[in-house]
Amino acid sequence: MARELPMFDPSPGHGHHAAAGDLSIAIGGGGFGPAADGSTPLRRHPAWIKSRLPSGDNYHDLKGLLRGLNLNTVCEEARCPNVGECWDQRTATVMILGDVCTRACGFCAIKTGKPTWFDDDEPRRVAEAVAAMDLDHVVVTSVARDDLPDGGAGAFAATIRELRARKPLMGVEVLIPDFNGEEAPLRAVMEAGPDILNHNLETVRRLQKPVRKRARWDRTLGVLERAKAYAAESGHEAHTKSSLMVGLGETRDELREAFAALRAVDTDILTIGQYLRPTSQHLPLVRYYHPDEFADMREETLAMGFKHVESGPLVRSSYHARDQVPGAELRALRRRATLDADGRVVPAAS
Repeated sequence: MARELPMFDPSPGHGHHAAAGDLSIAIGGGGFGPAADGSTPLRRHPAWIKSRLPSGDNYHDLKGLLRGLNLNTVCEEARCPNVGECWDQRTATVMILGDVCTRACGFCAIKTGKPTWFDDDEPRRVAEAVAAMDLDHVVVTSVARDDLPDGGAGAFAATIRELRARKPLMGVEVLIPDFNGEEAPLRAVMEAGPDILNHNLETVRRLQKPVRKRARWDRTLGVLERAKAYAAESGHEAHTKSSLMVGLGETRDELREAFAALRAVDTDILTIGQYLRPTSQHLPLVRYYHPDEFADMREETLAMGFKHVESGPLVRSSYHARDQVPGAELRALRRRATLDADGRVVPAAS
């Protein structure tokens, strides 16, 4: 049985916080509460919670292209700690349908409210940007758009088709909302032919209501199960994927229930990451998981039959996404290969 390490207590004054060398400044903010002078200090994390500062030519190239085409990324809107690493590897998560969400989930940093934005030309602009960026793999996601009749499914389908038309060999992953559990929107997305259909369970059954406003445990599992069936009916293979956050007060037994529920609907890919409170207005962080615990969960879930598992403190839903797509090994070889004088592929030396 996987071991559980002692809880790392994030409360002020805990002994582990006394050693300044073990700490790093927060990613995403949050605070311990008022300091002696009345100010609110930044939350400090244990030493293993560190991210790379965004920099490098690839990062700035992608940022400029996205700005020039008026496109959003969840990497920035959700304050992802891995934006520097992923963009430097030319992998990005594009967020369609605006930057205002109709739901107010307790963990999420994306703005909420009543969206007014819709652009029929956005799928073309996304494909244009992706082609210009020469991405190996793209993840397309969106805010929840409960105000639209199809929940935005038509925009997802159109974007997939535009991407396929411009870069047929590129990996295409979509991270979708639940479309309120309706059949037709999900079927429309799967008929467009994504390589990976990602829909996140996010947390254990007991914590669904405070963590995920309007979402439902059974509905999410149903989306994942039906997505694979609809893909098969359309004549193509698609892998399904989901993500879980830890640190919200769940137990390991509850996590095992979630792992088993995802495997019961034949979910192929799983990501597990540490919840980090974006602001003091979001759900409180209950505990930090040690990297050894993430390693244990990876071993446990691979043994359950998941085909690929990313598990670590800074893992997010799209982390290392290009290496999870069907055919990823072949694509990786192509990325590392060169051509000889006759145009034949020469594999890179191992």
